[in-house]
Amino acid sequence: MRIMVIGGGGREHAIIRKIRENPAAETVYALPGNGGIAADAECVAIGAKDIEGIVRFAKEKQIDYAVVAPDDPLVLGCVNALEAIGVPCFGPRKEAAIIEGSKVFAKGLMKKYGIPTAEYEVFEEAEAALRYLETAPVPTVIKADGLALGKGVTVAMTREEAAAAVREAMEDRKFGESGSRIVIEEFLEGPEVSVLSFTDGETIVPMVSSMDHKRALDGDRGPNTGGMGTIAPNPFYTEGVARECMERIFLPTIRAMKAEGREFRGCLYFGLMITREGPKVIEYNCRFGDPETQVVLPLMESDLLDVMRAVTEGRLKDCPVRFRKGACCCVVEASEGYPGTYRKGFEIRIPEEIREHVYVAGAELKADGGEAKDAGDETAGGHLVTSGGRVLGVTATGRTLKEAVRLAYERAEKVTFGNRFYRKDIGRAALEAVALAEVKR
Repeated sequence: MRIMVIGGGGREHAIIRKIRENPAAETVYALPGNGGIAADAECVAIGAKDIEGIVRFAKEKQIDYAVVAPDDPLVLGCVNALEAIGVPCFGPRKEAAIIEGSKVFAKGLMKKYGIPTAEYEVFEEAEAALRYLETAPVPTVIKADGLALGKGVTVAMTREEAAAAVREAMEDRKFGESGSRIVIEEFLEGPEVSVLSFTDGETIVPMVSSMDHKRALDGDRGPNTGGMGTIAPNPFYTEGVARECMERIFLPTIRAMKAEGREFRGCLYFGLMITREGPKVIEYNCRFGDPETQVVLPLMESDLLDVMRAVTEGRLKDCPVRFRKGACCCVVEASEGYPGTYRKGFEIRIPEEIREHVYVAGAELKADGGEAKDAGDETAGGHLVTSGGRVLGVTATGRTLKEAVRLAYERAEKVTFGNRFYRKDIGRAALEAVALAEVKR
């Protein structure tokens, strides 16, 4: 099979490696991929949002199957465009991807169908939002309606912080058109859980749970990022919580989407908060999370390509989806200054013995003379240099979470590049929860 994976980050790197375990995956293209992905797929210099270019390439190469991984091309209708030329895809059509593309839509869906979430108000004018904040309870949460690279959410501890977030989104247009509407939401408290799930619109199969670490600095301090590390499984996601989520959140969501004429096929991500009243939805994503994918797929025993095709063809109920026992940890190594401004171009050194455990997110290949190399020429020598905020993720699996965390940090210390930083407490809260549970037993 000739397979095309749209995207160029650590998530796509993890997906590509897992897909290549299937012997039918004869040729795998990454559009655009990156310098690290080039070791596992043929990278093609076509951007993930270049729908016309993606369709043209699919025709030229007679692609048999496509995986559309990032949010932007999904919301733009990449799956619709590929299906129109006869290319089967993993990922939701544009009509279903709106569940992430518009937070206003997602909140309205949950309200209409009784899916537990935070109370909220929607605003289209900054003046009205600012008036509301004068008496709204704090802390509160400000969310840009559209896509914002995972950075469109502000947890404001004071009214002043909340007002500043509103002005940034609606007046300064920090997130472009994505901030033209905002949601002001009730602040929820409790452990956060990420649950990725396969669904063909009828059947839904949750993957192993995970815990993301969004803040840039240790102790959950600093600005929100796209994710500084993850662990799986999440100890707060107990069997009882899982049953409640299936009954009150997961099944109601796919049924609601179908009832709205927006059948969802692909990976549906549930961002959850385990509150005193029970689990509630913080957010939906219409795709695999990053870096959650980097800890979920290493624990997957089933063949990913087989499961993806079952989703596409509407036969997920007949396809086994299994995950092994144990745990996985991913430590993200980033460029100093991320998620703000940062310097690029530092050479990355990854020892050969840990290379298979490193998923590259933001790096390009440069020829030994220093210039950037063309896509498709990545195997002809050269070296990796940093090109993004999140540069790579270092992972490890283990029989226990403690073992996985220890090994992930041992490997992370062996990677070097200039301007590097990473959190030193990935998994700490989860380990404390595990220790507390053991004491109670």
